[in-house]
Amino acid sequence: MAEPAGMKPKRILVTGGTGLVGRAIEKVVADGEGRPDEEWIFVCSKDADLTNAAETRALYEKHRPTHVIHLAALVGGLFKNLKYNLDFWRKNMHINDNVLHSAYEFGVQKVVSCLSTCIFPDKTTYPIDETMIHNGPPHSSNFGYSYAKRMIDVQNRGYFEQHGCRFTAVIPTNVFGPHDNYNIEDGHVLPGLIHKVYLAKKNGTALTVWGTGKPRRQFIYSLDLARLFLWVLREYDEVEPIILSVGEEDEVSIREAAESVVEAMDFKGELAFDTTKSDGQFKKTASNGKLSRYLPDFQFTPFKQAVKETCDWFNVHYAIARK
Repeated sequence: MAEPAGMKPKRILVTGGTGLVGRAIEKVVADGEGRPDEEWIFVCSKDADLTNAAETRALYEKHRPTHVIHLAALVGGLFKNLKYNLDFWRKNMHINDNVLHSAYEFGVQKVVSCLSTCIFPDKTTYPIDETMIHNGPPHSSNFGYSYAKRMIDVQNRGYFEQHGCRFTAVIPTNVFGPHDNYNIEDGHVLPGLIHKVYLAKKNGTALTVWGTGKPRRQFIYSLDLARLFLWVLREYDEVEPIILSVGEEDEVSIREAAESVVEAMDFKGELAFDTTKSDGQFKKTASNGKLSRYLPDFQFTPFKQAVKETCDWFNVHYAIARK
């Protein structure tokens, strides 16, 4: 007698498996969210150069995944993107095409790729939702990365229409947590703040935050995002992408974020804002309406608690943290 469909073992390949989100998925799986019929394989750039089609095929040949979570990307902060837009476009296009086409060729049942809210049109109404991705050009500062990420959505539709593949994508808002990149010059806002506070505390100096502190962001804790990734992999059946975010009411100003880090790190020095530095986009508010309809009872970790856990991790792992 054939085993029931639900019981066939799953081999889940996670690309970019040692990054912020990959590490969070690994932790959540290890801490009891994994299932007996799931085998998880986390790979990073040392295992295969995904810009290379032959190496990507060899990776699939070796692991024979039934499911893929595709997190791998060439990423960088604002200033790196401004300088190398073409490189970001080409390398990410190669990575995504190789990962998705190998998934098709090896008969993978489902792929969940990770997009970013930077793919949304620069000129838009708020809140932004899943239907608005292609409504206008993205912000010019990182158009290469943004267009490459948008193409995943185009490819997902193509693979579904032409081959019936279940390839989909998620769009998280500002992710933070353990194993982030805490680089001050080229990292994202929250990990950069955590590193700055750490140094200001150690050196007994004031903390200077770039900009006015007024822009607002929706932050999502990497461990919450990881739990949602598992749900998308197992339950979400649409090809259309889904925004994974806290609600609009949970948007936090950069000033509030800085104050949360100051509190979590027990920093007693002065907090100043360098208003000669640019603020970037004032807001990018995304709607989590679709997610709320699917999972009305999902509990996000409170922001301050998540910041505290992240700061505690950084304090303990300062020597090995990416910075």
